[in-house]
Amino acid sequence: MPTPEPLLVITNSDAGTADDEALEAALGVLRGATSVEVAATSDPGELDGALHRAGSRQVVVAGGDGSLHAVISALHRRHELGPDRVLGLIPLGTGNDFARTLGIPLDPVESATSLVAGHVRPMDLLVDEVGEVVVNQVHLGAGAEAGKRGEPWKKRLGSVGVGPVNLGRLGYPIGAALSAIDPPALRLRVEVDGEVVTDVDHPVLMVALGNGATVGGGLELTPDADPGDGRIDVMIARPKGSWSRLAYVARLGIGTHAEHRDVVTRRATTVTVSGTEFWCSADGEIYGPERHRSWRVEPSAYSMIVPA
Repeated sequence: MPTPEPLLVITNSDAGTADDEALEAALGVLRGATSVEVAATSDPGELDGALHRAGSRQVVVAGGDGSLHAVISALHRRHELGPDRVLGLIPLGTGNDFARTLGIPLDPVESATSLVAGHVRPMDLLVDEVGEVVVNQVHLGAGAEAGKRGEPWKKRLGSVGVGPVNLGRLGYPIGAALSAIDPPALRLRVEVDGEVVTDVDHPVLMVALGNGATVGGGLELTPDADPGDGRIDVMIARPKGSWSRLAYVARLGIGTHAEHRDVVTRRATTVTVSGTEFWCSADGEIYGPERHRSWRVEPSAYSMIVPA
């Protein structure tokens, strides 16, 4: 932010006391550089009202991946995205995966400092055929199942620790292990830029589309994904049998799953998945069941302030 501009900081009004304290410390840094208004929202209506009042001010999201998704989704719905729409992020969530990809410090004070001294970088966005957006990652099959099964663990462990040491981020790996033991049986046709990469005759454990690199608080599902390169990083896991599935999960935990013999990786601008019913997890929000879904990348759909 070369010349400090007025900011509208959007927060989650349901956040806890620890988040309030961290936010106040970050706001102290921002107020030392420019004028700041804080809008606490808890539902889409309040968020729309806050964005309507934003005017020409830069919007800063104080929250996690879900909060960032909500703001960008609302702006997309309002037709207010574009390369000139600049957003900032103060990570206050459990996973903070998009912040990790962008190198934004997970400490709120440090992230606020980087907002003041950072620079603007264009960001891609994934958009599906019904207009829903993906900021960080969408995954289906065991990936979505891992999110569903890991959510209780995320909530249970989320009260332990703050920020980068919050144990809530262990929820996804726990869910992934449980899903590998009793995985969904999916027969899917996956088309990448029009090419059929896998078809319904081959069982699929999970499919991941990455705009960002990590999920679940640092798990590198698509480790080479770059949200500014105009490409979707695609990972398809097709392990055969229980031992192969467990080997895949073990590799997933240490980030070497792409080397598994039953894993296919591609880079693309469009991806279509169809076949047996599957659930999706987009930026942590789970929906379904689906029989068909397609995504395309929108290059430079908006911009974010990242560390210099």
